[in-house]
Amino acid sequence: MNLPTKLTVLRLILSVVIIVLLSFPFYAVGIQFPKYAISGIPTTIELQYIIAGIIFIIASFTDFLDGYLARKNNQITDTGKMLDAIADKALVNTVLIILAAHGFIHEIIPVIIVLRDIVVNAIKMEAAGKGKVVAAIGSGKLKTATLMVGTALTFFYNLPFEFIGIRVSDFLLYFACIMSIISAVQYYRMNKELIFGKTEISV
Repeated sequence: MNLPTKLTVLRLILSVVIIVLLSFPFYAVGIQFPKYAISGIPTTIELQYIIAGIIFIIASFTDFLDGYLARKNNQITDTGKMLDAIADKALVNTVLIILAAHGFIHEIIPVIIVLRDIVVNAIKMEAAGKGKVVAAIGSGKLKTATLMVGTALTFFYNLPFEFIGIRVSDFLLYFACIMSIISAVQYYRMNKELIFGKTEISV
């Protein structure tokens, strides 16, 4: 197992840690995370989400680092690509679902992101079955970047922007949803002939 793949596995492990941290009923075993009231912030800040946010940032950085190292050192493998896709979805999609369930974000956000991933992954699988590799496109990369930053800001209660009343975290997440739809349409248009074949019209 090379270094990029190890980083991918680390991201998968960190994803599980975040899921447990946000979903496990710690109160049932007598564990209470501290809560803090900050002047100028209408909501109480819970340490549980701050810790999860720090772990999320570390995991997100490994997403960039493993790809960079794999390309730089020519260590791209089929196993690495498979684990990378799993780790990405485990990190982002599950976190969005949990944040929506806890009332931090609107539920339409994970619905759009997950549905987009289903569509794009289906296109990539169909293309792979016909011997074509579907490369990442610019709109998809922009979606990922804004989604990561928006999610991180959500964990940190939109600080420091919350002090001036600007919901940057929400803006980035909704923008990521828009880019998700745009990128899904672009993936479809770029690969529709491969999926359905060319339609020949006889005269």
